[in-house]
Amino acid sequence: MDFSKITILCIGDVMLDRFIYGNVQRISPEAPVPVLQLNNKKEMLGGAGNVTNNILSLGGKAILIGLIGQDEYAGNIKRLTNEKNITDHYLVKSQYRPTICKSRFIAANQQVIRADEESLIPLHHEEIAQLLNSIDQTISQADAIIISDYGKGVCHPIVIKHTMEQAKQHQIPVFVDPKSSDFSLYQYATCVTPNTKEASAAAQYILENDEDFEQAGEALLNATQGQAILITRSEKGMTLVERGKPVTTIPSRAREVFDVSGAGDTVIATLTLGYAAGYSLSEAVHIANAAAGVVVAKAGTSTTSIAEVLNELKAQDPRSFSETIAPTLLHPDQLLEQVKLWKKQNLVVGFTNGCFDIIHPGHIALLKNARTQCDRLIVALNTDRSIKALKGEQRPINNLISRSQVMAAIRYVDAVVAFDEDTPFNLIHLFKPDILVKGADYYNKEVVGRDIVEQNGGKVILADLQEGFSTTNIIDKIAGS
Repeated sequence: MDFSKITILCIGDVMLDRFIYGNVQRISPEAPVPVLQLNNKKEMLGGAGNVTNNILSLGGKAILIGLIGQDEYAGNIKRLTNEKNITDHYLVKSQYRPTICKSRFIAANQQVIRADEESLIPLHHEEIAQLLNSIDQTISQADAIIISDYGKGVCHPIVIKHTMEQAKQHQIPVFVDPKSSDFSLYQYATCVTPNTKEASAAAQYILENDEDFEQAGEALLNATQGQAILITRSEKGMTLVERGKPVTTIPSRAREVFDVSGAGDTVIATLTLGYAAGYSLSEAVHIANAAAGVVVAKAGTSTTSIAEVLNELKAQDPRSFSETIAPTLLHPDQLLEQVKLWKKQNLVVGFTNGCFDIIHPGHIALLKNARTQCDRLIVALNTDRSIKALKGEQRPINNLISRSQVMAAIRYVDAVVAFDEDTPFNLIHLFKPDILVKGADYYNKEVVGRDIVEQNGGKVILADLQEGFSTTNIIDKIAGS
């Protein structure tokens, strides 16, 4: 799953999310309200800006179009977009409205109050003209478009219509996170992603069961004349109504929900990236559902990474874990993000390596032993070139992809990665595992990476090997038969 070559054009309401933390120790003598003693502040991109945050965290590229004022908050937004490498010079600086800012005052992990600074006056004709100009300048750079409507003015009917026309002309898919209950505004959208409340308002009845969601999806699809409607249903998962195909309901995995803030932004960002990268809508929805499952378990307006999404996909249903969606062989950078997450959760990370050319009971015994020493086990496989250098031109018997698929299917293994060098020194240095496991035949031999592991407080374990099993012996036996 690689989104590094995908550029998404995000059009919508851009805002600054401020989180102001403090302590409450007394009630004000002036009024029956708590006194918040401030001690910390955090600022993040909100609205359509958070959509771009999600795109960047998943490895894609983003161009952001929206309205900001000519004020301090606008400067803060520009600073944040520059830090994230988001293309922001198509943002329209308006003289008619302030930058939207939502300030949340928090004590003991609870919001005390939220203060919103915004103007809800209709768009001025100059603002509309500048937005259309920004769209015209950027649309040829985009692989897909997201319209992120928070009902703050940017997604004016003229802006939406112009975007749809330009997208159709350039043959670019458009995904819409809607606010209006009039879905005819989103004509010919590739996919519109209302939540339950928005779908109920648009369908004009309360959605309670699967049949209600299917019927509402069909009606809204007819209104858009588009390709699909995806209704997000919180803890009940998602319902995908795709033109000419059976309705699909994707359940969510049971887990503790910490905060649903920004989950819709994560869904549309992941869905759009997946579709633009060549996945079918159904596959992209499964990826988006996994991404949403990750962010709702985090505090505040959060994003997710490829590694976290891959792990969530596997956790949702290991038996039907699709190799087209989540490959068994991870890139080291992707796995590094997962390792950081495991360590943040205080999980013990183990590491072992080898050719694992023809899996036999000796290998299984080693992996089982290794997994008992840790909470998560990484297996590093020699690449085909590396094996040839070590074993000769006739090896390996099974190529890297085949070996990684078999290895990932073993229940003791949590992640599979490959290395092209003679030894896994670079991977051990990158991941800094807590446990390094080798076979007992390494007794009195140099264990590559021992110094790195022990310097970081970890340990090396030499696991007993099961007698009588060897890949070389198996090959010799086959050759002699």
